Amino acid sequence: MRYVPLLVLAVFWVLWSAAFIAQRRRNRGQPAVAKAPAARWGIILQILAISVALQHRFDHPGDWLIAPGWRLVAEIAFGVVAVVLGRSAVAVLGKQWRYDAALITDHQLVQSGPYAIVRHPIYTSMFALLLATGFAVSGWPQFAASIILFAAGTELRVREEERLLGAHFGSEFASYRARVPAYIPFLR
Repeated sequence: MRYVPLLVLAVFWVLWSAAFIAQRRRNRGQPAVAKAPAARWGIILQILAISVALQHRFDHPGDWLIAPGWRLVAEIAFGVVAVVLGRSAVAVLGKQWRYDAALITDHQLVQSGPYAIVRHPIYTSMFALLLATGFAVSGWPQFAASIILFAAGTELRVREEERLLGAHFGSEFASYRARVPAYIPFLR
């Protein structure tokens, strides 16, 4: 029972990652026509945030391995949101999904599925997975630091991607941006 939070977390990470790995394989050969290389700094901050969330003092195993019941419930709730949202966002994007912030030749502005709720549902799913990770294994200081780092990285990525999308789609993107929040539902 003491390893349940870790096992649950591992399942969520595998399920979430599998969709992206499969889509990346399908997307090979899709050349980018426009890129936002500065968005890679955001990726670095997001990865650092996840790394911080995973840091905890292993000399306090009771605190790390046995999450109180409410933490396990929060982990499961955020993990489910992360997997469902991440997988559905990748499916809707299809060949347009890329690791880097980039546009392909026949890029379309997707506004359906999870993109009707938030403009960047993949970042929302990543945030939910970070929260699941934090509730499963983080001490409170690491958890808080990871959220701050993740928010900074996500803001950087969102700004770069939206600059790219705005330049390509113009008023269509401006209208979409005015209607739909960036990555936290109901928060403008």
